[in-house]
Amino acid sequence: MNNLKPKYCSDSRVVKTSRVFPLDTNNHNTLFGGKLMSYIDDNASISAARHSRCETVTASTDSVDFLQPIRQEDCVCLESYVTWVGNSSMEVFVKVIKEHLITGERTLAATSFLTFVALDEKGKPKKVPQVIPESPEEIMLFNTAVQRGKERKNRLQHSKALAKAIGEEMR
Repeated sequence: MNNLKPKYCSDSRVVKTSRVFPLDTNNHNTLFGGKLMSYIDDNASISAARHSRCETVTASTDSVDFLQPIRQEDCVCLESYVTWVGNSSMEVFVKVIKEHLITGERTLAATSFLTFVALDEKGKPKKVPQVIPESPEEIMLFNTAVQRGKERKNRLQHSKALAKAIGEEMR
């Protein structure tokens, strides 16, 4: 049974730190964007599962903004948590910090928002607990979530219209 008592953002917090190895880099000798996106989705999925305590599925990667290159001399630290919930959907924020392993300098390298849907035992959407923000960052993200939700819905409508048009052309 799903406990629908509200949970704090921090209850879903996940932190992962990884080294950047030569096989993780692209032709610019920076962390391959696809590798970072995989890390982001992995971290965010754990946050969504911690919040909902059930199976979840990625509904969308709403944004990934690459702000700074991540190089081999850096490690990459991802921190994610649930920032807002609908009925069965959860918005998860992921911030990516690069840390130079020699100097210790830490810089925000990327940010990302993803949406996950909680699923019941039959694979149907399942209601999830509300989220309570505490820190200034969590409160800011919570207070701006409704606008991101509107943008997400508009983008989904455009994607569906595009898929319909492309599908008709394929016939």
